[in-house]
Amino acid sequence: MRKPLTGLALALALLPASGALAQSPDVFARVAHGHAVSEAGVKIHYATLGTGPLVVMIHGFPDFWYSWRHQMAALSESFQVVAIDQRGYNLSDKPKGVEQYDMRLLVGDVAAVIRHLGRDKATIVGHDWGGMVAWQFAMHQPAMTERLVILNLPHPSGLIRELQTNPEQIRNSEYARTFQRGSPTDPTVFFGRPMTAQTLSGWVRDPEARKRYVEAFERSDFEAMLNYYKANYPRTSGPELASLPAPPKVKAPVLMFHGLADTALHANALSSTWDWLDQDLTLVTVPGAGHFVQQDAADLVTSTMKWWLTMRTR
Repeated sequence: MRKPLTGLALALALLPASGALAQSPDVFARVAHGHAVSEAGVKIHYATLGTGPLVVMIHGFPDFWYSWRHQMAALSESFQVVAIDQRGYNLSDKPKGVEQYDMRLLVGDVAAVIRHLGRDKATIVGHDWGGMVAWQFAMHQPAMTERLVILNLPHPSGLIRELQTNPEQIRNSEYARTFQRGSPTDPTVFFGRPMTAQTLSGWVRDPEARKRYVEAFERSDFEAMLNYYKANYPRTSGPELASLPAPPKVKAPVLMFHGLADTALHANALSSTWDWLDQDLTLVTVPGAGHFVQQDAADLVTSTMKWWLTMRTR
């Protein structure tokens, strides 16, 4: 017979004292760095901390590996946490051409990192575009996906459904059309502003962290950032947008976080996620947190992620 309090007791034991996670020593000077070589010799930079079962973290737009600093600090006590720079960003290679940012290649970059580290599988964690890569990785590389953690990126089928039928999601996605049509030199391409290291890092609240973001974006390729949208985002919406073929079901257990104040991705897209999974789903919605939920609600995300992963690690 199940002991219903076991999971709750462990969860309480893993929860930090108030503010403890936010005060963890910064990981920037503690991580080790490396590069994995992906298809066509593209080098993917990663930062790693800790030892144990492998957790690979994939950032979105506009971001870099440091997005996961809070989670890396806590999870590294029990796991090897590896946060990558996606191609085009910071210290990873920046191949030219829209075709170089096709989803198949982005999934291959993650697989290359796992193999480079001598592992055959990992927990895959992704946010925003990293979340889309993580979903696709889990669907098409099931043997390499031990567990899946998604932050503010609904399942692709849910997102397509909302882009077909939800006027608010259609309006919210107009920025993607601007990115698809535009270039980094357009003075209003980035939500009415130019694409600069300063404007791209404007969402980062911590002033010390923002300095690191400016430095990382100065090393990044803005054209590559837009190529994610040009290569992979639907070109239309409403009734003209075709439904996806039935995707392979995700065979790994899934943990999802969604900041409900996200102005880009409507929470209605979360509905029916369970229809596209073969195993259990844990969904955590976070009122007041925006798109970058791993930073807006760092303590909640980190403690929940640590509990969820520890419960499933043998």
